[in-house]
Amino acid sequence: MKKPLSSPSVKRVKKSFWNFLINRLTITVILILLQFIALSVFLLRLNDIFTYAYPVAQILSVCIVIWLVRKNDNPSYKIAWIIIILLIPILGTAFYLLWGNTPLNQSRLRRIPPIPMDQLERAPTATRPLYKRHPHYRRLVQYLYGISEMPVWEHTGTEFYPVGEYQFEAMLTDLRKAERFIFLEYFIIEPGAFWDSILEILTEKAAQGVDVRVMYDDAGCMGTLPMGYAKELERRGIRVHQFNQFFPMLNTYLNYRDHRKVCIIDGNTAFTGGINLADEYINEKERFGHWKDTGVRLYGEGVANLTAQFLQLWHFCEKEPFVDLTPYLPTVQAPSDGYVQSFSDSPLDDKNVGENVFMNIINNASKYVYITSPYLTLDNEMLTALTTAAQSGIDVRIVTPGIPDKSYVYAVTRSYYAQLIQSGVKIYEYTPGFLHAKMIVSDNHIAVVGTINMDFRSFYLHFECGTVFYRSSVVEKVKVDILDTIEKSHPIDAKWLADNTSWIKSIYASVLRLFAPLL
Repeated sequence: MKKPLSSPSVKRVKKSFWNFLINRLTITVILILLQFIALSVFLLRLNDIFTYAYPVAQILSVCIVIWLVRKNDNPSYKIAWIIIILLIPILGTAFYLLWGNTPLNQSRLRRIPPIPMDQLERAPTATRPLYKRHPHYRRLVQYLYGISEMPVWEHTGTEFYPVGEYQFEAMLTDLRKAERFIFLEYFIIEPGAFWDSILEILTEKAAQGVDVRVMYDDAGCMGTLPMGYAKELERRGIRVHQFNQFFPMLNTYLNYRDHRKVCIIDGNTAFTGGINLADEYINEKERFGHWKDTGVRLYGEGVANLTAQFLQLWHFCEKEPFVDLTPYLPTVQAPSDGYVQSFSDSPLDDKNVGENVFMNIINNASKYVYITSPYLTLDNEMLTALTTAAQSGIDVRIVTPGIPDKSYVYAVTRSYYAQLIQSGVKIYEYTPGFLHAKMIVSDNHIAVVGTINMDFRSFYLHFECGTVFYRSSVVEKVKVDILDTIEKSHPIDAKWLADNTSWIKSIYASVLRLFAPLL
């Protein structure tokens, strides 16, 4: 006979259920679902209400398809929408206008102010010394400077963290030393050992007169922070912005998320990489086995680019012009550890900076390219770059998670394995758990550590950042870390594919892959 629930147990169950019901994420999902149902019912009955509605909708659908074909969007993205519009003309057209990459949906974020680059240009950047010593880097350096307006720097110390726990300790140490300002920009913040330890320091520093600012992505924190949390931070003396605040309405500008992870201290020290401010990133809490993530610390002139990127979005949220960068520029020159060039990527233009940086490294490799990414949803350009490199004799290796956080994305990731392996690319899955690190390294002389996944969201829909290291000690450390990760991973080969790819899974993955740009 089952023991009846005790009164405290019943209360806990009721409290958990009530918390679930009033959770902002739950409420948002319900409201959007209700809007979706109401809109679908209305559109399906449109012809009953207006006699000529359906023929007009069909003509509009054809016009939208023609417009899509002419647009300068990624072909995979356009194909997914064209299929939807042609299959369900009325609903598909309406959903594209609401959720598609249209000027109407981008307009809300078009006010992002430009970075006052003339102030950075007056600083002693390392462009000329790098061109003179290593002219083969010129193309990538000039691309990043011309597109994202971010110069390359010398006089910067670097440190690489192979797990989040190490970065956590270093962040606490450096945050306690802050004297002028602290800027935090993160996709996810969640109360726990990691964030609570940082918040305690932020509160103390704000009371001392330090300029403390926190910017977090509203959608990214929807399931981790309670409603009104920004006001709680403000009560502690912290200036705060919820980037692109999420309203439960059917529109696509909510797709444009701030996926960056940056901590800047006094303009002289910065931390960035894949690590968010939540306990799973330091393995204080287990979600999907061991959480493998990486980050880097910059100290010196190279911090300037990350500071400029933060202030650009901060001033957008403030709805005021970005005028003076000078008070926030580095005041120290560290012993140089090669050259560093942090860059940003925005979804509001047709310049896919993150993807282009990766492809530049892949296309210019002469020996090897090693990549880690939690997600692998590739467009034709990236797929061609990887397979061509492998077919040209380059040692191309990619490491993905062994335990997924999103099963449908995992299915899409695995759908690329066969084509990559047949071309000579080596694939590994991180056996101990979830690999969240976003890195690429090539030929012992160049590496990127940042927030950029190898998927459509990072390449086309998110605000992202990364740091390129040229002839830095970080390059060797990234290479060693990836090789060490491979030792803890299982290789994907033809036998594994045969044992793990049934025809049902194959069809399911193919359908998901077709709509991967919309996931």
